[in-house]
Amino acid sequence: MLSQVYRSGFQPFHQRLLPWVQSTALSRSHRVQPSTIRHVRSWSNIPFITVPLSRAHGKSFAHRSELKHAKRIVVKLGSAVVTRGDECGLALGRLASIVEQVSVLQNQGREMMLVTSGAVAFGKQRLRHEILLSQSVRQALHSGQNQLKEMAIPVLEARACAAAGQSGLMALYEAMFTQYSICAAQILVTNLDFHDEQKRRNLNGTLHELLRMNIVPIVNTNDAVVPPAEPNSDLQGVISVKDNDSLAARLAVEMKTDLLIVLSDVEGLFDSPPGSDDAKLIDIFYPGDQQSVTFGTKSRVGMGGMEAKVKAALWALQGGTSVVIANGTHPKVSGHVITDIVEGKKVGTFFSEVKPAGPTVEQQGDMARSGGRMLATLEPEQRAEIIHHLADLLTDQRDEILLANKKDMEEAEGRLAAPLLKRLSLSTSKLNSLAIGLRQIAASSQDSVGRVLRRTRIAKNLELEQVTVPIGVLLVIFESRPDCLPQVAALAIASGNGLLLKGGKEATHSNRILHLLAQEALSIHGVKEAIQLVNTREEVEDLCRLDKMIDLIIPRGSSQLVRDIQKAAKGIPVMGHSEGICHMYVDSEASVDKVTRLVRDSKCEYPAACNALETLLIHRDLLRTPLFDQIIDMLRVEQVKIHAGPKFASYLTFSPSEVKSLRTEYGDLELCIEVVDSVQEAIDHIHKYGSSHTDVIVTENEKTAEFFLQHVDSACVFWNASTRFSDGYRFGLGAEVGISTSRIHARGPVGLEGLLTTKWLLRGQDHVVSDFSEHGSLKYLHENLPVPQRNTN
Repeated sequence: MLSQVYRSGFQPFHQRLLPWVQSTALSRSHRVQPSTIRHVRSWSNIPFITVPLSRAHGKSFAHRSELKHAKRIVVKLGSAVVTRGDECGLALGRLASIVEQVSVLQNQGREMMLVTSGAVAFGKQRLRHEILLSQSVRQALHSGQNQLKEMAIPVLEARACAAAGQSGLMALYEAMFTQYSICAAQILVTNLDFHDEQKRRNLNGTLHELLRMNIVPIVNTNDAVVPPAEPNSDLQGVISVKDNDSLAARLAVEMKTDLLIVLSDVEGLFDSPPGSDDAKLIDIFYPGDQQSVTFGTKSRVGMGGMEAKVKAALWALQGGTSVVIANGTHPKVSGHVITDIVEGKKVGTFFSEVKPAGPTVEQQGDMARSGGRMLATLEPEQRAEIIHHLADLLTDQRDEILLANKKDMEEAEGRLAAPLLKRLSLSTSKLNSLAIGLRQIAASSQDSVGRVLRRTRIAKNLELEQVTVPIGVLLVIFESRPDCLPQVAALAIASGNGLLLKGGKEATHSNRILHLLAQEALSIHGVKEAIQLVNTREEVEDLCRLDKMIDLIIPRGSSQLVRDIQKAAKGIPVMGHSEGICHMYVDSEASVDKVTRLVRDSKCEYPAACNALETLLIHRDLLRTPLFDQIIDMLRVEQVKIHAGPKFASYLTFSPSEVKSLRTEYGDLELCIEVVDSVQEAIDHIHKYGSSHTDVIVTENEKTAEFFLQHVDSACVFWNASTRFSDGYRFGLGAEVGISTSRIHARGPVGLEGLLTTKWLLRGQDHVVSDFSEHGSLKYLHENLPVPQRNTN
């Protein structure tokens, strides 16, 4: 056991380990019993829901999304994963996290097996302590001094280290797995165990019996006795066990496992050595792609390198086992890398035998980037011509579009709620409105890209310009709204941006035909690839990680979708709003004739919209007046459920249900009513409970209205107008990609202007900074120059 690792006088290692284990995520107040493994569980804030785990072995999974069905899984831990950076001792934090994830999957009803390195490193640590202790004792006896001289550690033979470290490594795993009420068993193998038929059957039987008893087998090559690997010893399609990569592959095929996860110290397989300038991570690797990869050196520790891992992975894939190679050392992902892989997330390199029919999302991103750059170089008239052509196609191909939309509606019937079905539906009037909006965008795009915003004469013959340019590649994710596709496409064309579109599966047929029409319009000037529709099984969360190819994410959909994307986006800005908690303040000097019309339109015209009214603030003086009664009567007629705010409820003997939260977006025929004493209190309420989307004052007092307009800090602030006017089309922008409550870049309905950024152009004649130094020959002028007038026709 671990207590035997150190000599008497040292605190036993397991005694030092267990308090640490108990203080980490390994310590849990509950234990998972077999009877509860079909329920939802959560460890380390990672929720897991068990899924049916039945699959006939013989063919590997074709897509990552299928990995959640894996029943039997082998996890191979490379030397670089389990050892510390000094290669002497184990990386306890990483090991604890890996054991936690394996335990989570085991308790879901899966059959987990570990192939682990680490015995040599653990043994090296033990033997170093033994040598240091022995040398220190000898030095003390011979010198009689308390001060010890520097002691040289001899080179330790790997087999001896393995022999010394095997028992300690296994004891450590046992201590960790015990925290989850899971039993582990050690199996040491050599190449002969696979070549000798009787030993092979024995090994197979032992492993099956352990799995049957819900025990996690921990397998390792017996490095204390294993002979050196022989080069080119793989014969007749059988992989030799030269290292733990080949061992894991052999074990996975022998045991007919569904998934082999190979954890290393790199993110996955790259097309050239990681760290080189042009190295790109390969998301999916197919048999026969080896010639497109340049392998680098092998791992800093251990026997194999990436070439050995790929060879083992392809051999396992051929045997019917799916394989993922991923990074098990990165501190930001190692805590959930195994569970992420099993959930089908885009982690590492997935080995698949099934090539997709179309381009990968990475290839689509590259095409959108290059196509967008070509689009930006077109003349404004050419971009406008493309948009006009798309508007014409929407009306000319009306019957085909509506037929595709009918298919979507039929498939969604009974599966989608009524508000979502309404969003999904297309009609002749909708298509006509879309065409009108697109023509407005075309008209406003004449001087959008390349417009000069500022000109400055820095010095003689040195002039600076700030001009508008496209942002780059936009990713727009939208739900249940196929009419969003041509709107966003037109805005991207007008602004010269490349575009990736990810629509909801409920609008598959509609999105497909609308995307084809957009590409047909782009083709008239040879920029068809600037707009791409993502049709692969890419999850939204995976798309949000493509920070190398996406410059801005724009979500169009529910507040939950926006929140999920804002949470998932790593290093990519997200333009949008997570909530639309819109307020209307009815002042004491409000017009009786205007109030009911404005409240009805704001709340009832389209309650699911993000610009619908959610909270009605009423001045205290209006309570128990005819105006107040008219508002309540109108809401009853419209079947709006009323929720009373705390202050409003205190004025009533029998009040409606009191609101649970004043910060609620209902998205339905429900409305919160609250009472305030003044316009300042209304503003304070909006700032505390609003979402900075759209807020309105209804009053006939111009001074009060202007005070409200100037002091409410929201993207849109209105006076005597419905909240529903907060819309790009209604603002005359032609269309919008969404409404932003951000305070940086664009705010409110985001149209063409919000999809542009700027760059600086400096034109000089052999100017150098040293000429402007204290003793230089030139002086800064910094003169503002006239800017060309914008074409507003």
